Amino acid sequence: MNQYSVWKYLLILFVVAIGVIYALPNLYGEDPALQITSSRGFELPMELPATIDSALVAEQIDSLSSEQQGNRLLYRFNNTEDQIKAADILREELGDSYIVALNLAHATPEALRAIGGKPMTLGLDLQGGVHFLMQVDMDTARSQQLDRFVDDIRAVLRDEGIRYISVRHEGNGLLIMLRSDEDRDRTMNILRTDQSLQGLNTSQLPAGETFGISATVQEQQLLALQQTALKQNITTLRNRVNELGVAEPVIQQQGADRVVVQLPGVQDTVEAKKIIGATATLEYRAVDETNDAFTASQTGRIPPESRLYTDNNGNPILLKKRLIVSGDQLIGASASFDQQSGQPSVSVTLDGVGSKRMLDFTRDNVGNRMAVVYIEQKPNGRKIEDVISVAVVREPFGKRFQTTGLASIQEASQLSLLLRAGALAAPMEIVEERTVGPSLGADNVAQGFKAVVIGFVLVLIFMAIYYRVFGLVANLALFANLVLLVSLLSMLGATLTMPGIAGIVLTIGMAVDANVLIFERIREEIRNGNTPQASIRAGYEKAFSTIADANITTLIAAFVLFLFGTGPVKGFAVTLSLGIVTSMFTAIMGTRAVVNLVYGGKKRVRKLSI
Repeated sequence: MNQYSVWKYLLILFVVAIGVIYALPNLYGEDPALQITSSRGFELPMELPATIDSALVAEQIDSLSSEQQGNRLLYRFNNTEDQIKAADILREELGDSYIVALNLAHATPEALRAIGGKPMTLGLDLQGGVHFLMQVDMDTARSQQLDRFVDDIRAVLRDEGIRYISVRHEGNGLLIMLRSDEDRDRTMNILRTDQSLQGLNTSQLPAGETFGISATVQEQQLLALQQTALKQNITTLRNRVNELGVAEPVIQQQGADRVVVQLPGVQDTVEAKKIIGATATLEYRAVDETNDAFTASQTGRIPPESRLYTDNNGNPILLKKRLIVSGDQLIGASASFDQQSGQPSVSVTLDGVGSKRMLDFTRDNVGNRMAVVYIEQKPNGRKIEDVISVAVVREPFGKRFQTTGLASIQEASQLSLLLRAGALAAPMEIVEERTVGPSLGADNVAQGFKAVVIGFVLVLIFMAIYYRVFGLVANLALFANLVLLVSLLSMLGATLTMPGIAGIVLTIGMAVDANVLIFERIREEIRNGNTPQASIRAGYEKAFSTIADANITTLIAAFVLFLFGTGPVKGFAVTLSLGIVTSMFTAIMGTRAVVNLVYGGKKRVRKLSI
């Protein structure tokens, strides 16, 4: 009557075995480590590991191991003293071109890592790390928007043949000075009808020697600018941190103009600031084709309309001061191959305003060169401006275009990375910083583990005393449930926080609750005069609908928490949802399999130990 097919037993054993294997990495600790990446996301040179090894050997520092993970090197050390000493040496040896960050690396054996085994990712409250609260400078964003309006108005007036005295940014608005009443009327009409200049409130200045127009940005436009700037900055920060591969970042909006950045596992606040502060901007500028850059570099006589830069080969190059397109107008960039030549290229997409300005420039400058300038503001105040690409304009283009002339697909990938991770729509400053030390994180882990163990043991004792043999079966299933839950969290790469531990404790209670319903149903069937075998069968079958209803409603609530919650709330929802799934499997299918093994083979069972 109470017999399972062989395949069901094999399925349960297989699931439990997989659970045990992928839960094992959590038994191993973490090694103090150094994470070395390019400050611009470039691929690491082949000779870099040899350089690092030589520097460590010279200072008699032994590393446990080294490995390359994508575009980063990871060095493991015996203790934190060697880790910190090595960090100081390598920062001096490698300079600003590389980021040397203190980190914690999982000590999972190679055999488990080879099959994808990895421990649960711990949140900031459990692992330690750095927390930043960053304020977006909206005043500067508005000023930048007004500057773009200035450039756009000047370009439109030149195209329409309207002579103006000046167009300048003044206070919170614009001031346009013209030469005649007719020019002012024409300009007013252009400001009201031109699509690229929408969002301005205009008015005529009182009559005088000049004919002036005052323009201010509409409040609706400013609010849209604020929202766009914040979203752009969040995306840029996320791309920068993610592509550098630093820890498991949490980057999210807080309030109207603030962003929270959390880097679990990063112990060095200074280096974390470098990662965050390295967010750069981009500028597209025309090359000055009429003046000689070498002469300007040697004599120091730079044309007033140009600026002197240095290209990738270290050669001087003159670029026009007038900006064509800035990085905040760039929507996307990806490495590809040119369809005609088959050469590596970077496909770039601009927004509406940027595409119009690029089309206007390229239409008038076919055959001339255009450069991409990468601008990086270091946390120490030092500003780096490098020309990362110079290309000849072959034909007019606007919204989408390709940058060719690249040496390899690797160079194209590097350029696309800089373009994607580059532009902040508005400057940001750190208004709050907090470091959660590894010791505090370890204390939180210990406290959370203690809570799980105490709850687990108390439940085990109660079930064993109250339900006897069936209680022991439930305890076995409870242990399997905990193993499966940990393995699922590990395989999915979910981040475990203190609320997540609370979800695990709650799951333990819910798993026992399902068994209680089944066992009480079996007791009820026995009191009704049914045989032990029939009572076992009826207990599991009749309790199933009740257990399913209770768990499904809880699962719905967890889904809502995950959908609308943020940070720790989502962590709680994830552990609760996974716990419901594992508890249903172990409490129903797992316990019945064991009960069938104990009682199912007996023809006559006179009494159940329940």
